[in-house]
Amino acid sequence: MKLGKNRVFIAISIIIIFLAGAIFFVPAKRVLQIQNRKNIKETYYVNAKNLEAFDISYTHSVNKGRVHDHYSIMNKKDLFLTSSSFVSYGAGMPELEETPGASFEIQGDTYILKNINRLLPKLTMAVGLIANHTISFYFYQKDKESQVLEYSLKDLFAPQTSITLEIKRVSLISYIKRNLK
Repeated sequence: MKLGKNRVFIAISIIIIFLAGAIFFVPAKRVLQIQNRKNIKETYYVNAKNLEAFDISYTHSVNKGRVHDHYSIMNKKDLFLTSSSFVSYGAGMPELEETPGASFEIQGDTYILKNINRLLPKLTMAVGLIANHTISFYFYQKDKESQVLEYSLKDLFAPQTSITLEIKRVSLISYIKRNLK
């Protein structure tokens, strides 16, 4: 009789260990990954479950005005550039003719290029020396105002670091170790 109880205990223990391993180590958590292209130890995750959109803002190198590029998440796996707003129009700024289907608006002192609709599986960029890159995350909360979190990219990465942003699935243990919040 004692031998049967031991087998049941061992079987239950193995199942519990297997389930715990699956919960913590199987890549099931959907995140926005922000990663240094040359040093993957510099990686941050943002929970993508309620992530509506994010903005990358920077100071333009030519006209010195602030630019805000607005991205949403498409099909739970791709980044989608929807609009760009800026305060000074000139060299190096997006042109309406370059973006079929886009529209141009002026709201007060701000120029807005809407309906850019550019699908990006991955966004690659460099953290600028004087661009003061920031990233703002907009999280949807049912029956509440969206929560906004903003980070300066130079607080996360050294200037001139090449980084990528993309939607990924990671394990719970990886998410816990590298969660940006």
